[in-house]
Amino acid sequence: MPRVIHFDFLTDEPERAIRFYSEAFGWSIQKWDGPMDYWLIKTGEDSEPGIDGGLTKRTADEPFKTINTIGVVSLDDTMAKITQAGGTITVPRMPIPGVGYLAYFQDTEGNIFGIMQPDPTAQA
Repeated sequence: MPRVIHFDFLTDEPERAIRFYSEAFGWSIQKWDGPMDYWLIKTGEDSEPGIDGGLTKRTADEPFKTINTIGVVSLDDTMAKITQAGGTITVPRMPIPGVGYLAYFQDTEGNIFGIMQPDPTAQA
């Protein structure tokens, strides 16, 4: 069954947000070595309940502050189910190099979520 596997904080000032989450919660935040400015957030040990996430700078056309991502086996099948259930694909399938394929959708209540199909061979 698909579950929430990741969160993203979209920030105006990444350094300020990194400082806040590190100090307030003790989270470990490290710059990703991928092709974009992105920081990986480790919220705890793998043996503990919870998920990890990431942080990036918000662009002018992104009014959102937090996006949760749901892990799926097939991005294409899930996008079809989303639209059949009344949702809208807001950002089509895109590769995240070395990670997988990601798309964004809006549910029937206006909430935005990501869906991720893992694939370590994904290329830009």
